[in-house]
Amino acid sequence: MSNPNGPRTGRPPTYAPRGMVSTPHTLASSAGLDALARGGSAVDAAIAANAVLAVVYPHMAGLGGDGFWLIAGPGTDGVQALNASGPAARAATIQRYRQHGTEIPARGPLAALTVPGAVDGWRLAHERHGRLTWAELFDAAISYARHGAPVSRSLADWLVTDLPVLRQDPQMAKTFLPATDPQRDGAVLIQDDLARSLEELATEGARAFYEGSIAERITADLGLRGSPLRREDFAAYRAGWVQPISTTYRGYEVVQLPPNTQGFAALQILNLLEGFDVASWGEGTADYYHHIVEAVKVAFADRDEWLTDPDFVDIPLDILLDKGYADRRRDLIDPRRALEPGTVEPGVRRGDGAARRQHGGDTVYFTAVDADGMAVSSIQSIYHDFGAAVIGGDTGIILQNRGSSFSLDDRHPNRLEPGKRSSHTIIPAMLLEGGQPVLAFGSMGGEGQPQTQAAMLTRIIDFGYDVQQAIESPRWLMGRTWGTTSSDLRLESRIGDQVARELTRRGHPVRTDAAWSGSMGHAQAIRIHHDRDLLEGGADPRGDGAAHGR
Repeated sequence: MSNPNGPRTGRPPTYAPRGMVSTPHTLASSAGLDALARGGSAVDAAIAANAVLAVVYPHMAGLGGDGFWLIAGPGTDGVQALNASGPAARAATIQRYRQHGTEIPARGPLAALTVPGAVDGWRLAHERHGRLTWAELFDAAISYARHGAPVSRSLADWLVTDLPVLRQDPQMAKTFLPATDPQRDGAVLIQDDLARSLEELATEGARAFYEGSIAERITADLGLRGSPLRREDFAAYRAGWVQPISTTYRGYEVVQLPPNTQGFAALQILNLLEGFDVASWGEGTADYYHHIVEAVKVAFADRDEWLTDPDFVDIPLDILLDKGYADRRRDLIDPRRALEPGTVEPGVRRGDGAARRQHGGDTVYFTAVDADGMAVSSIQSIYHDFGAAVIGGDTGIILQNRGSSFSLDDRHPNRLEPGKRSSHTIIPAMLLEGGQPVLAFGSMGGEGQPQTQAAMLTRIIDFGYDVQQAIESPRWLMGRTWGTTSSDLRLESRIGDQVARELTRRGHPVRTDAAWSGSMGHAQAIRIHHDRDLLEGGADPRGDGAAHGR
């Protein structure tokens, strides 16, 4: 039962007994549900949904990006974690990029320096858990790309915001500005080149993306324009299964991906919060927001010190996730006074005095559960809105700019090195009880992702909200997300003037955002009620999605 004191916009949770999909775009949710209805697994549903997102949400997802997966339920023997993030090209060296400035460009061919990993992640997940044929997973995406899909509210807004960026690449302008001006909500977006790439992928298999003409056409075009990516980089890439990391919160197990994602920071926040009586503060009070924001600052200090590819740096996760370590770090949190942003020192030092760097980016989070109880929590990204803002040749594929988050500082843990995976903000999450998955959840939004996850879990576990209430509750953002440069504490206006005033009094640099601000990210969740054989789904009204069940 939901908490009667929780928020309600008129959108209730979606309840269904035999399967559910929740994504930030309703057409993607429908494609995933159709895969379930045809006998597909949760993995099939997630791939079908992600493929559609690559077409209808091209500013946030695409074949040219990375992805991460958590899969649990029957036949998984615990939680399986899949890292589908690609490394820097062999020719991507610090020396090469220093010729262009002190930072890697955020846009353009030079920003396209890492291999897209998402498609090979689809391959691994499907090989292990797929039921439908590979080709069937792309029917809806191909149709929407070839015959057109309506421009969503989110896409329409970002077309306006990124108009100067889109005009810089001829293929981007041709695709997204067919009449030279941004398309409005409801206009039909046709992507013939992308449709052909999806057809090639469907008929020839995932490795065609890396070893066939798609890779050849992408690298031939971008190589002429300065990108270090080569066909050999694509052919050498393989996604991989990794060991997930976890902690406990109020008797539940919370599971995340290990580095190169910031999943350990999300777990640290929960370790810090577990030592407080969160329920006693009251949801939506100044105490509630203050303590979670302070926990975020403490966790992010360690994240910024250590987050990178663990193949290049030995990251002390055993210390960082230890409950005793969290007990000591909790002493930094003053219930009456905010820590100055950026002044919190990490609890474990690397010892080289490296400058820290904040993380932005955008993403799509989506989740699926099938009739057998298999749960998928997955996230996929091209990093900034429209990624590097370049399309590789005639493929219709937008390349990610994830490599722009590398540092050119030799002392930085996330310094650029050939073959290295960059740090990632994108983190799918899963909650287990008694070894069984009970909640798959996550959100897009750069630095906001661990914060939104903490908000969702505390509202569900500490305050008894249903998943839709937890998603719809007013949110905040401490630090940066995609499209922003400030590190203020941004509050949705629904939080109210008195709470904002008290947080300002405690020293927080408060700014007020719109009541349903898209900068807070688009969250999705599916809860599994094993005692009732019932699924409960929620989708964020800040986005264009829905939770569809059957």
